[in-house]
Amino acid sequence: MTEGSPLRVAIVVGEESGDQLGARLMAALKRLSMRPVEFFGVGGDRMAADGMPSLFSLHDIAVMGFGPVVKRLPLIQLRTAETAGAVIAGRPDVLVIIDSPDFTHRVAHDVRAALPNLPIVDYVCPSVWAWRPNRARRMASYVDHVLALLPFEPAALERLKGPEATYVGHPLIDRPELLTAAPGERPPLADGAPPTLLVLPGSRSGEIDRMLALYGRVLDVLSARGVVFRPVLPAVERLRARIEEETSGWAVRPQVVTGEATKWAAFRSAHAALATSGTVTLELALAGVPSVIAYARDPLFRLVSEVARRIPGLVNISMFGLANIILGEKASPEFLDPDLAPERLADALAPLLSETTARAEQLAAFARLRDMMALPDGRPAADTAADVVLRLATR
Repeated sequence: MTEGSPLRVAIVVGEESGDQLGARLMAALKRLSMRPVEFFGVGGDRMAADGMPSLFSLHDIAVMGFGPVVKRLPLIQLRTAETAGAVIAGRPDVLVIIDSPDFTHRVAHDVRAALPNLPIVDYVCPSVWAWRPNRARRMASYVDHVLALLPFEPAALERLKGPEATYVGHPLIDRPELLTAAPGERPPLADGAPPTLLVLPGSRSGEIDRMLALYGRVLDVLSARGVVFRPVLPAVERLRARIEEETSGWAVRPQVVTGEATKWAAFRSAHAALATSGTVTLELALAGVPSVIAYARDPLFRLVSEVARRIPGLVNISMFGLANIILGEKASPEFLDPDLAPERLADALAPLLSETTARAEQLAAFARLRDMMALPDGRPAADTAADVVLRLATR
């Protein structure tokens, strides 16, 4: 590397969410670097638009669930070797792997064996604080630094003897305009209009299989009890027709909406939510929407998770809602199979649709959450992440 030569950055992602993070990171690196930046690696459409064509399509490796992974395992193994080989041959100044640890960490492990002095950064900490904590110590052998999205993760990695980490902020905190209701967007509950209830069964077909009918029964119970509400169900476009058909017989039929802008508008107008566990629970908390969280596992996952809980030290968490985990308390009620009786979910949800102590307590907890997740200097999360990458790349 010579003075003024381009900074070569290899980035490897494994799915759509990583492509979004990678594109933001690329933009920040180009803006903050004192030298031109060249990118290569594996990414999606957003990263390609920013100047990094991918070695192959993310569809080759972006699979979920035990069965689909096993079916595509030979191709995934081929792509892992291909990616590691390309990074080694490309001799970058730094390698950034983003989320999807089953793929990206194998690449990083192979690259470290061939290029022991190459700085390797992991953007998005694996959930070692929740299960399989021994992964943290293994990571330290091939990851130099972790860019953490959750504020407690650096301390957790230190406790588990993992790599050094920096809390760089969650991408959601960068765009408060998406989550903060403008005057008039969320009418007061006292104005007499029916409160808006978000129904969020999930964005994957398997989640719709397990959660949609259950949520319909919960809404039927609420309606039978005389609770008045207006349900809104944000959906991905490819599932819209199916959801509209399957909700047509509900006692209170939801308004099904699609599109990112419409989704965020629904969040800003909502008074409460019934949500399937996932990132959406953090989105709701940051938007100030009191929620009830539920999750029904597929049979294989349920079996594996129940066995794992019996093995000492393998599972280290008693909550699954992301905002609850960050807060360290069950601010939003959680229901996990087999404890998913519609009456119980309705019991927890009804108080959130009026001015009650339960509603006020969640809102107070969400205010604490926003303070916990704020970066002290107020900079964008991607800029903070880029600072760490640049420091390691030019050390």
